[in-house]
Amino acid sequence: MEGLIVLVAIVVLILVIVAGTYNRLVTLRQRVKEAWSDIDVQLKRRHDLIPNLIETVKGYAAHERGTFEAVTNARAAAVSAGATGTPEQRAQAENVLTGTLRSLFAVAENYPQLQAVQNFKQMQEDLRDTEDKIQFARRFYNGNVRDYNTALMTFPTNLFASLFGFTPEQYFEVDDAAERAVPQVKFTT
Repeated sequence: MEGLIVLVAIVVLILVIVAGTYNRLVTLRQRVKEAWSDIDVQLKRRHDLIPNLIETVKGYAAHERGTFEAVTNARAAAVSAGATGTPEQRAQAENVLTGTLRSLFAVAENYPQLQAVQNFKQMQEDLRDTEDKIQFARRFYNGNVRDYNTALMTFPTNLFASLFGFTPEQYFEVDDAAERAVPQVKFTT
């Protein structure tokens, strides 16, 4: 009789540990999804600002068609990667978009009268604010991915993670070392 009680207690203890482990992994995975959603919202905001910014600069720099096309194509690629891509693919597309935006702002620097337009100044401020939010959202996402992936690799969670179908998540990171450099964009007022 005592042996049966001990056996039942061990089985209950194992079930509690497995349930706790499973629930912890589900919570961590949901945090990663929430963090990814935050990135997605900020990238959408960024993508929505870009066409207005291009149109404003176009009015002053009509002969810079190549720059406008590059930004438009990079934006389209980033939107497309956002719809179907992995975090790694999305990060690559967003990095290309960032580079083309630098070119757009370099063009804008050549037109002092554009710098005086209130609408352009407001869009610059909105884009700067959005870039800051994207940076924060990336850090938040990567922190959640780190916690989740660490949980998947630690004992005893690693024993149950693959059994329950939990797989590691990808970080949202910059691959190109040149892209890691802080952009130096200067605006004259």
